[in-house]
Amino acid sequence: MSTGQAAASAATVVHALGDDAPRTLADDVLDGLTAPFKELPPKHLYDDHGSRLFAEICELPEYYPTRTERQILVERSGELADLTGASELVELGAGYATKTRVLLDALDAAGSLRRYVPFDVSEPPIREAGDEIAARYGIAVHGIVGDFERDLGLIPGAGGPRLLAILGGTLGNLPPGSRRHFLRRLAGLLDDDGWLLIGVDLVKDPAVLERAYNDAAGVTSQFNRNVLRVVNRELDADFPVDEYEHVAFFDREHEWIDIRLRATRDHVVTIGALDLAVPFRAREELRTEISSKFTRRRLEDDLAAAGLRLERLLTDGEDLFGLALCRPA
Repeated sequence: MSTGQAAASAATVVHALGDDAPRTLADDVLDGLTAPFKELPPKHLYDDHGSRLFAEICELPEYYPTRTERQILVERSGELADLTGASELVELGAGYATKTRVLLDALDAAGSLRRYVPFDVSEPPIREAGDEIAARYGIAVHGIVGDFERDLGLIPGAGGPRLLAILGGTLGNLPPGSRRHFLRRLAGLLDDDGWLLIGVDLVKDPAVLERAYNDAAGVTSQFNRNVLRVVNRELDADFPVDEYEHVAFFDREHEWIDIRLRATRDHVVTIGALDLAVPFRAREELRTEISSKFTRRRLEDDLAAAGLRLERLLTDGEDLFGLALCRPA
């Protein structure tokens, strides 16, 4: 428990996703399914069931990013704590904070840790992990349930040196233009003594990448199709979920994994809440996610465009994954 901190029994949780959440989904579905090439934003994969499925994916043998990133944190978290002197850790896409606890341990051991601010689209992980962390470290936990593309304003002002973390492959889910815009917004959350820690999946053998998104157990396939279940439930739609195939491949031109759902037959989907009928041809594809892979040059260019500079890129021995420690330029 942090020195001088009274034990906290539970996290405070602010729920930003109120009555407008279905509206946001409706807007995204209307825009995405009436476009010439159909697509849906990946944030809608992460309802409560989707978050549990993704937690399973993170433990699969083919899915190297989570265990590799965790190992980097185990080996280098003390260095990160010393460099940043952070009293506050803000984490976007926190989930159950499984990897983050290594970093929390290091900040706690350094005696600087005072507050943890987990931010996620799903409430149960925030509640469960937040309560555990508040009790374990005796610190304030201010959880935010929301969409970090529009709710970053709910993050409280920094009470000291801030470490803002976005781990895993979350940043890579954004296309390049949106990614740079988002990084500029993150830079705006940092004072002169603030730091940004980003998980970045690195460019590597395409076979390794494609295995990670096509696991033998089919969990990623279930996770991908879950977005159709979300639309069915929330917008009174009738997607035949089991008649879509999971597709994931490495796009060598853009250096990203492209994740799609492919219809197995001709059909028409009705979306009652939108009074919309959407035809699908057999083998027509719906994109649900991209996952960009980074070189150091790409990363530095994105950061520079956002007014940030790369201080250190911490990688594993095989250069599979990296943690980029950045600060305002």
